[in-house]
Amino acid sequence: MKNVIIASTSTVHGSDYLDYILDELTEFFKNTTTILFIPYARPSGISHNNYTQKVSEAFAKINKTVKGIHEFENPGEAVKQAEAIFVGGGNTFVLTYQLYKNNLIEVLQTAIKNGTPYLGTSAGSNICGLTIKTTNDMPIVYPPSFNALAVVPFNINPHYLDPDTGSKHMGETRETRIKEFHSFNTPPVVGLREGSWLQVTGNSIILKGPLSARIFEHNKPPYEVKTGTELNSLK
Repeated sequence: MKNVIIASTSTVHGSDYLDYILDELTEFFKNTTTILFIPYARPSGISHNNYTQKVSEAFAKINKTVKGIHEFENPGEAVKQAEAIFVGGGNTFVLTYQLYKNNLIEVLQTAIKNGTPYLGTSAGSNICGLTIKTTNDMPIVYPPSFNALAVVPFNINPHYLDPDTGSKHMGETRETRIKEFHSFNTPPVVGLREGSWLQVTGNSIILKGPLSARIFEHNKPPYEVKTGTELNSLK
């Protein structure tokens, strides 16, 4: 049975890394001693070692040990043997490229299907959708496919931003870009605002956190759903 948290971000304004969700993670990882961290997304080009150290310091607050997947000779076996998995944020294209390069897509899908607890933030949440086509990131590398883990039956747009009516910025809003996506694609898109996450338990997908989410469906006006809403019928 799936046991997944898909979080918009790792850090909300004014708090340290993962602090806003640590209470939730204490319960989520209650049966876990060691978490396998996948640092492939490398925010700002940080090294795998330094990224893993940052994550280790955060999880030490709830008495969890972290091991980076790059420390293992066989990444696939590391996933298969993992008590729990965390995929952090950064560049979604880099992350997806590395997952395909290391033959980890199907291995991760199997682990998640079999109930290994999985936490994703930002890029690590993007890959939980059907594809990575609604990421906000620059395509700085070219993965062999945009197809992702398909943990949920829709796409995700983490860090969703509402239009700023006072801004002089003339470029596209997130809503505009998602509408462009729907000119060529039909899957729904969930716009996850900062501090929000999706809790996936088996076939249940529930919006958690303090804020509503914005839902985009093909050929329909976008609409809001409140925290606590069940989204498993969104296809």
